[in-house]
Amino acid sequence: MRHVEGLEGTRKPYSVIGLGTWQFGSKEWGYGADFEVEAARIVARARELGVTFFDTAEVYGFGRSERILGKALADTGGTDDVVVATKIFPVLPTAAVVQQRGVASAQRLGVRTLDLYQVHQPNPLVSDATTMRGMQALRDVGVVDEVGVSNYALKRWRSAEVRLGSPLLSNQVQFSLVHRDPMPEMLPWAQRTGHLVIAYSPLAQGLLSGRYDRDNRPANGVRSANAMFLPENLDAAKPLLDTLRDVASAHDATPSQAALAWVVHQPNVVAIPGASSVAQLESNVAAADIRLTADEYAALTAAAEAYRPVTGFPAIPKLVASRRRG
Repeated sequence: MRHVEGLEGTRKPYSVIGLGTWQFGSKEWGYGADFEVEAARIVARARELGVTFFDTAEVYGFGRSERILGKALADTGGTDDVVVATKIFPVLPTAAVVQQRGVASAQRLGVRTLDLYQVHQPNPLVSDATTMRGMQALRDVGVVDEVGVSNYALKRWRSAEVRLGSPLLSNQVQFSLVHRDPMPEMLPWAQRTGHLVIAYSPLAQGLLSGRYDRDNRPANGVRSANAMFLPENLDAAKPLLDTLRDVASAHDATPSQAALAWVVHQPNVVAIPGASSVAQLESNVAAADIRLTADEYAALTAAAEAYRPVTGFPAIPKLVASRRRG
């Protein structure tokens, strides 16, 4: 397993492929209570394969994801050699609330220190100044090691770092071949300054796996509300998916693995795909070993730039109509 290079002062290595655990304990993904057994197997195998970055959040399953992950890590050797990352859901992220919620997350995870504690979303009304005071207080007493944010624009990330008064290590953002917003400014800044971009939905909720087309669309759950899975968008994605298949074939890999390899081709990036099985986890982790050539990277980027899905407000009537037909 490769690790991210150039991170200043972090105590533990950050594997370029981590494990996102939104699915753990979350009904919206269709996993029942019996999935806890499979989740434990996934975590155990991830550790065997060298994964050191595990990401959760208090809002995932209303705390169940944290509990499931914490128990699985405890049962497979503890947390001394892995990064445990979680996020506060910022309904009212004042300093006092941040401190209380950080302690609660640590208790659910069964750890003394959260290796990375992140603000899940920027709050439009509460200043980062009070949020970061709470984060610093948690650091002062050893409940938190590194502080991060999620879904922040670069300008606000940098401003929040000033409020914290020390490096604000990471920003967890949507980043994949079909969501490339971090590339023009955020990624170059992170690479210059020793910060980290954590890529969630690096497979665009499975779009980049090549499993779906207009005749085989997600029927329910989170994906069914994603405009990327509209029939016209799946048609438009075909050239990109064909390019993924070509690149994957050259490496005896899958389209998903090629898509993940493209994400972690960038320095200072950790990708955190989820996994619903040990086999899927093993496939995701293997992507870290794929080294794209310059031509392959350029071909994938060009195909991604040519993809023009219908999104935003124009997609809403189509989604409604699609669900009615379903």
